[in-house]
Amino acid sequence: MVLNFIFLFLDSVFLEGNGIFGFLGGGGGQAALGSDDPIVKGVVLTVFGVTGFGILLNLFNAAVRKKMVDQTKLQRIMKETRSWQKERMAAMRSKDQGKINDLNKKSSYMNKMSMEMMQMNMRPMMITFVPLILIFYFVLPVLFSHLVAISPISLNIIPGGFFELTCSAAKAADPTNLCFQKENALFLWAWYFLSSIAFSGIIMKLTKTSMGPS
Repeated sequence: MVLNFIFLFLDSVFLEGNGIFGFLGGGGGQAALGSDDPIVKGVVLTVFGVTGFGILLNLFNAAVRKKMVDQTKLQRIMKETRSWQKERMAAMRSKDQGKINDLNKKSSYMNKMSMEMMQMNMRPMMITFVPLILIFYFVLPVLFSHLVAISPISLNIIPGGFFELTCSAAKAADPTNLCFQKENALFLWAWYFLSSIAFSGIIMKLTKTSMGPS
């Protein structure tokens, strides 16, 4: 689940229009994605529509993982790696030098296994990343508006304005910004990111394509 969150985070930063990646299509402090005159109108339809895309793309990711990743081997490597790490930590806490020395002899092998596990998890992303970008830049901006939902609180927990999920108070006070008078409104890409996180774990469990030990 942790690896899945990291991959979704990496996907999403390329979709943000108000961070350091604004040159990809937005800039000017505005979200790159969304339309001033969207095909899908209304908050309820928009929320369900974007959530639906999030679920469909997660199903697509799961199908690719199912095809490209040997889940039996991945689970075996993960369990073996976690078991070794647990034993090593226990030996270090108890200061059992003999046990530590024995476990350290397997360090090269375990590092190799960890690298193989990372490659297995990254390989499907190389396939799914391109369709995700194409959908977000050529499909969703036409269908949906820039702001798709309202949050009761600010979700901008990372300082510096690098990863803003909702309209800040400063942007809501700026008449030239699409966030004007819409503080805590969620950007299109942000709602997709949150809905993907919400459903990814469920879909991976149902399709048996988990990135962690089952």
